Amino acid sequence: MSARPQKTTHRGDEFAHRRAALMRHMGRDSIAIVPAAPVRRRNNDVEYAYRQDSDFHYLTGFGEPESVAVLIPGRAQAEYILFVRDRDPARETWDGHRAGPAGARRSYGADDAFPITDMDEILPGLMENRTKVFYAMGIYPEFDQRVVGWVNGLRTQARNGRHPPQEMVALDQVLHELRLHKSRAEIGLMRESARIAARAHVRAMRFCRPGRTEYEVMAEIVHEFRLHNADTSYHPIVGSGANSCILHYHENDQRLREGDVLLIDAGCEHRYYASDITRTIPVGGRFTPEQRAVYEVVLEANRAAIAKVRPGNHWNEPHEAAVRVVTQGLVKLGLLKGRPSKLERDGAYRRFFMHRTGHWLGMDVHDVGDYKIGDEWRVLEPGMVLTVEPGIYVPVGARGVPKRFHGIGVRIEDDVVVTRTGAEVLSEGAPKDADEIESLMAAGHG
Repeated sequence: MSARPQKTTHRGDEFAHRRAALMRHMGRDSIAIVPAAPVRRRNNDVEYAYRQDSDFHYLTGFGEPESVAVLIPGRAQAEYILFVRDRDPARETWDGHRAGPAGARRSYGADDAFPITDMDEILPGLMENRTKVFYAMGIYPEFDQRVVGWVNGLRTQARNGRHPPQEMVALDQVLHELRLHKSRAEIGLMRESARIAARAHVRAMRFCRPGRTEYEVMAEIVHEFRLHNADTSYHPIVGSGANSCILHYHENDQRLREGDVLLIDAGCEHRYYASDITRTIPVGGRFTPEQRAVYEVVLEANRAAIAKVRPGNHWNEPHEAAVRVVTQGLVKLGLLKGRPSKLERDGAYRRFFMHRTGHWLGMDVHDVGDYKIGDEWRVLEPGMVLTVEPGIYVPVGARGVPKRFHGIGVRIEDDVVVTRTGAEVLSEGAPKDADEIESLMAAGHG
């Protein structure tokens, strides 16, 4: 099978703005080297569908493999250079169109562009007389060796008057700070990604009923994604009954049974931006009293956490709010015994709520960006996007827990952007009120 690189509509001003912002942080007398993602082999002579490296895409919008971007702040001849595959009509018959160096200049804003085969000859000269090399070491080990080789090659020629770089700087530390703060254009793409994923969850709710299988539900979700030219941003979790209590369940092969809940954790990737939504629904269309009781605690925790997503609050405040609600709820349900404040301090809730309440979201599902600055939690700022996903999981066989609660796993996850005045829930198109879910499922079964 031929590899089909994902095409990207070039938004020149957006990418140029990002490159300029990075170069301001780098300062003069520096150079940044950013390789594209390599092609990955799936099995024998079949490749995985190509997905560009997020950092490379963020700076270039260029979707082809075997490419390298170079940024050289203040260089008069060309600050932004792309090394790309040359045009090759024979290979393009098999693998699709290539931009080539001329296309890289014409369509992707490169000040200059060269064939990737000329990189070993040209790039060391561009590094000469630059004091700092910004590069993300350790992500692509084979390319690491080439970068180190260029630097060492310049050092061996220092006595001949060549001036090698004096310092290697972690590019990802600088670049990921930029990626953490989403632009208006990025938030627009994430809003659309969440809208598509929300439609997929609605479709799954209407489709779900006893006797069908987890993989059939997953097929409905993926179908909705592909209808909108989006793909999965991660392998969907479609877990019913006992499987709803497995956080990273992936088999998705069990038959749905009356009386079980179905936990669906599924998001899509739209033009390189991810959504990540979880909803929990009753297979038979109506929650049992125990399921609804657990569900309402998680929903309250979800809403309490979202209320803490606002500028000036720190990263951990949504989690703290969720933990407080979940701990109090577990006591009311009879799953924990004692004073909620002490149970919270002791971490007793972790038996049933063992993960964090969220993570950064963006081009990667677990997106880049530090959660702490030094020893302090990071303060939330407008343009940051995160998930809010509290849960309660009562596995089958849980000791000291009434059997009627066994096999109930509930997680409610939303995608939330920090605004100037509070938060916008990007995933609001996926119902999460229990009555609304039951009404939607009843209509779907009709």
